[in-house]
Amino acid sequence: MSLSSFLDIRTEKKSLVYSIYYLYLCSGLASNLLGAILPAMQVEYGMSYALRGYVLSAHQIGNFLAVLLAGFVPYAIGRKNSTIMMGSLTVFGLMIMTLTGNPFLLILAFAFTGMGRGTITNITNVVVNENTGNKSAGLNILHASYAIGAFISPFAAVVATKYEWRYAAWLFAAFMISAFIFTGRSNMSSKPMKKEKGGADFFFLRSFSFWLNTTIMFFYVAVEASLTGWLVTYFNDTGLMSTSLSQSMQSLLWIMILLGRLCCAALSSRFNKIIMLIVMAVMMMASFILMMSSSSTILIVAGLLGLGFFMSGVYPTTLSTMDSRYNGSTIATGVCISTATVGGVLLPIIIGQVAEVSGIAGGIATIFFAMVFMLAFMLLKFIRFKKGII
Repeated sequence: MSLSSFLDIRTEKKSLVYSIYYLYLCSGLASNLLGAILPAMQVEYGMSYALRGYVLSAHQIGNFLAVLLAGFVPYAIGRKNSTIMMGSLTVFGLMIMTLTGNPFLLILAFAFTGMGRGTITNITNVVVNENTGNKSAGLNILHASYAIGAFISPFAAVVATKYEWRYAAWLFAAFMISAFIFTGRSNMSSKPMKKEKGGADFFFLRSFSFWLNTTIMFFYVAVEASLTGWLVTYFNDTGLMSTSLSQSMQSLLWIMILLGRLCCAALSSRFNKIIMLIVMAVMMMASFILMMSSSSTILIVAGLLGLGFFMSGVYPTTLSTMDSRYNGSTIATGVCISTATVGGVLLPIIIGQVAEVSGIAGGIATIFFAMVFMLAFMLLKFIRFKKGII
C-alpha cells in the first residue's frame, strides 16, 4: 500500500501534501537548532540563564502570535501567501542571531523564528487535516516529519560547533528557502479565503471540549518547549555529559519522538485514542523521573528514550480527537495552538528563573509539575468520554 493510499489522499492533492510534509520537516530543522546551538551562543555572547530563558520564551511568544495571526491572515491574502510571507521570518531570525549578541536583537531574532514556526504549524496542520481521509495518521506523519528535522538539527550543531556554529544556522536557512519554493509551486490556494456568514467561525469559543483539549496541549507544549530548549544546557552544565554528547542526546530524543509518532500513526485506528493519551502521559512521567533521578549514563539515556517515545504522540493525537469542525478551521486551530503555546512561553522562563536560584537541575525539575496537570486533564477527558461527552 502506498503512503497516499494509506492516508487516503486525492490524486490531485498528493504534491501539495508532500510539499507540506517537507515544509514541516524544514521547520523542525530550523526551530530545534536553537536549543542545540544555545551553549555555543552562551560562550560567545556571555548569556546568563535568565537571558537564555527569555530568548527561548521569545521564540514561543513569536510562535504564539503567528499561530494566532495565521488563523486570520489567509482570509486577507490566501494560505500560500501567508505561509511564504510569514514563514520567511524564520530565515530573518536565523540571520540576525548569527550577526549580533545584543540581548534585544537576540530576543527579536528568536521571536522571528517562532513567528515563522507558528505560521507553518497552523497552516500545515489544517492542510493535512483537510486533504487526508485518515486524519490521525496524516497528522502523526506530519509531526513525524517535524521530528525528522528536529533529529537532524543537533547532529548538524555538533559538526558546526567544532568549526563555526553559524554554519548550521545558514544551512538551515537555505533549507527553509527551498521549502518555500516548493510551497510556491504547489496548488495551495493563493486566493483570499471566504469567511462563513453569521459569525460561525467563532462557535468553538463556547465549547468546553475545545478548551479542555487546548489545556492538554498547553501543558504538553510547555513540556516539549522546555525539554528541547534546555536539555543540552542541563546535561552540559551539570557535568553529566560533554557538549557534543549533550547535543547528541537531543537528537536521540527526537529519534524516539519520530518512532513514537510513526507507531501512533499505525496504532491510531486500532485503539481508543483517549486511553492512548493517558498511557503516554503516565509513561512520560515515569521516564522523566528515571532520567532526573539517575547519575548513571545508561539509566539517563534509558529515561530519555522512554520520554521521547511516549511524549511523541500527545500533540497530534490530541488534535485528532477534537471535533473536525475545530481542527478543520484555521481560526479554531490558530486559537487552540496559540493558547497552547503560552505554556511554551511561560515554563522556559520559570526554568531560567529557578535555575538562577537553585541551579539548572532544580529548574528542569519543574517540568514534572506540567506533566502532572496534563495527565489530570486527560483523565477528565476520559471521564467525559465514558459519559458520552466529547
